[in-house]
Amino acid sequence: MVGKYVLVPSLLWFRRDLRLSDLPALSAAVDQDRDVLACFVLDPRLEASSSARRLQFLGDSLRQLHADLSGRLLVTRGRPEERIPLLADEINASAVHVSADFTPFGRHRDARVQDALGNVPLVSTGSAYLVSPGRVMKDDDTPYRVFTPYFRRWRDHGWRRPARTGVHSAQWIDPDGLHTAAGQPGHIPDPGVPLCFTAGEASALQRWRRFVADGLMDYADQRDRPAADGTSALSAHLKFGTIHPRTMADDLDLGQSSHVAYLRQLAFRDFYAAVLYHWPDSAWHNWNRDFDAIETDTDAAAVRLFEAWKQGLTGFPFIDAGMRQLSQTGFMPNRLRMVTASFLVKDLHLPWQWGARWFMAQLVDGDIANNQHGWQWSAGCGTDAAPYFRVFNPTTQGKKFDPTGAYIRRWVPELADVADVHLASGTRPPGYPAPIVDHGDERAEALRRYRAVGSQG
Repeated sequence: MVGKYVLVPSLLWFRRDLRLSDLPALSAAVDQDRDVLACFVLDPRLEASSSARRLQFLGDSLRQLHADLSGRLLVTRGRPEERIPLLADEINASAVHVSADFTPFGRHRDARVQDALGNVPLVSTGSAYLVSPGRVMKDDDTPYRVFTPYFRRWRDHGWRRPARTGVHSAQWIDPDGLHTAAGQPGHIPDPGVPLCFTAGEASALQRWRRFVADGLMDYADQRDRPAADGTSALSAHLKFGTIHPRTMADDLDLGQSSHVAYLRQLAFRDFYAAVLYHWPDSAWHNWNRDFDAIETDTDAAAVRLFEAWKQGLTGFPFIDAGMRQLSQTGFMPNRLRMVTASFLVKDLHLPWQWGARWFMAQLVDGDIANNQHGWQWSAGCGTDAAPYFRVFNPTTQGKKFDPTGAYIRRWVPELADVADVHLASGTRPPGYPAPIVDHGDERAEALRRYRAVGSQG
């Protein structure tokens, strides 16, 4: 290729949609021009804010996509508002096609890119969700604050069938002929961090088909039992868009209770994305600002408790098992996320932001909307918040959801040979810490603090 591209192609800019199947943005690109340049921009700001595990999953997914495109994915590093216009100009692109991004960062970034593109349109088609934020509203056109009525209207709204796209949908432009700095390939991240999940579209589709065949019918009964491995474990794939939830929903039989239970989790994902869209400050601030007045501990003693929680050395087996799984693998089942979060905010009285930041540093599937609003649910300061008087008893939770102790024994080897792995009776083995707090006392203290907030309202 010499000079600008002779035809008038499209530029397909991948972000959180690292796949080729069921990709509406690809459909839109080829509807306009069959010749397509595929690119991904490594934004140094996102690299700096991502954990090593998420960068590894991203890099592995990009390598898979690059291979699927026979080497015709351009991965370039820089600010998108600089790189994308340069690429669009070099190939004389008729448009830049993307999947819509509704996060506060993504919306601001895309506005800057469109300004820099000038007359070349930035076309958003589809999103990472079954129903994009802003589409499910109350009768008075205000956003929902409670999940259950949102879920009803969300189901009534519905969604389209999967888009029929794939590698053969377009004539992919070989980026080797590009001359601008933006066209020079950048290094795909490879921190060398082992992952508990295989990244990439092929792995996502394989995992989903296996779950539909072997796990979906038991999902409602098994999802809260961490030893049973009863979830689809596709949260990281949804985070990076190596599978679309529409592909998953298309396989659900909504006459089956377990299938509906799974659909609810996809709906929660959409709901929290909508909450962040309508209330962007809720990423790091209490959605319910009344809770700005709650008393939290932040002194040196609080920091020591926080370190014990992070390391899985609280002396509460179910808590410690979850925290160790998180630090060792970058994953934690949802039941453990709720119980460990409740322990941090209601037994240790620490700011929920401390825990949310640690989770984001560890989780492969770390997603700002899901993570922050899950934490606020536990802390009682978000939408659909857990009632302030709900304080999970970590020992009772362990007995209920890990009755045989298999999960605890896997992640807390000090307890492998203990008869009562929940330590509700018997002696505590040497080498395993005593409880760092008394749950009964701290529950009473948490209720006092929460009532104090209510009395000020």
